[in-house]
Amino acid sequence: MQIVEFTGGTLRFVEAVPSQPPADGFTWIWLERGEVESALPVLQAAGQRLGGSPMLELHAKDLLNAAHPSHYDYTSVYDLVIFRRLATAEEVDAELREHPPTAPVPGALASFGRIRTRAVGFLVYDRLLVTVHPPGCFTARAYVQRFLADAVQGEGAAGNRSRLPASPSDLMLRMVNTMVDGYLELRKQLSHELDRWQHELLRPGSDFRGWNALVLARRELHMLEDLCEEQNDAMQEWLDTFREQPPHGLNQPERDALVARARDVIEHIQRVVHQVRRMEEGAESVVQIHFSAQSHRANNVMRTLTALTAIFLPLNLITGVFGMNFEAMPLLRDPAGFWIAVVAMVAVAGALGLVFWRKRYLERTSR
Repeated sequence: MQIVEFTGGTLRFVEAVPSQPPADGFTWIWLERGEVESALPVLQAAGQRLGGSPMLELHAKDLLNAAHPSHYDYTSVYDLVIFRRLATAEEVDAELREHPPTAPVPGALASFGRIRTRAVGFLVYDRLLVTVHPPGCFTARAYVQRFLADAVQGEGAAGNRSRLPASPSDLMLRMVNTMVDGYLELRKQLSHELDRWQHELLRPGSDFRGWNALVLARRELHMLEDLCEEQNDAMQEWLDTFREQPPHGLNQPERDALVARARDVIEHIQRVVHQVRRMEEGAESVVQIHFSAQSHRANNVMRTLTALTAIFLPLNLITGVFGMNFEAMPLLRDPAGFWIAVVAMVAVAGALGLVFWRKRYLERTSR
């Protein structure tokens, strides 16, 4: 568990929860989910001293639930926000080692088998922010490193930073925005891989066999859409509550800045939702086009076979007639009879072939 105090344009790490909130700042407590149960008394005491109320037992269970969907809830004192971020490559590799996929995923769809998420919890008081992260979460450490990167180090304190968060809500929105940016990057990667996959499906003569991977990709696109819609609902509800009951101690420009930042986060989430829906529609369309192309190729083959059958039917008739067991038959005993029959069959086949070619029944399909 780490405790960071923001006050007077500076931040500093403290060993224990302060007895009272900073005069012109707030306190940030961040810890991993595995520490919550043992640190629950400390968190409840911090909520009482710095926020004015301990957290509800139901909300504590929500923070402990690693599978909790994106969600927003509130009390008269604090807000609870659960937001699911994308898992890092290391987290995905570890999960895949424990639970390997049942079917291999082709390279063109490799990212779809690696979409995993992790829940991050936020308790947002007026002067206190508590964040609960999965083990090894990069979000909190990345922000601490960003705050300290250009700061002048003193005795446990960082120098003035104009970009330090002004309130717990500001810091929460910044971290959520970083998580949403990860979805925007994933959207670009998935779009690129879907383009490759669609090109493979539409290639003439393609023998596509990655249908298991296709089903996985469609399922994960649906999952990603549901996930982003939950995120959008949670952040929209938080914004509505913020407008109705803004935190104490913020002036109007600070409130407007937070509203603008929240709108930006929601707009980013909506961009991801719209892009995912477009990818789903594109995937459905290209599958339909693929089957239509397969049906068209099958029709071309059947048309060619039908034309060839029609060409040889008169030849079969001629050979059948000359194969009859009659004593007297024209050309039967004529020395030139055989050649006359052959020329007639070739003429009939040529004439029918020319007719079918002119009607494009024997047209060569493009590749």
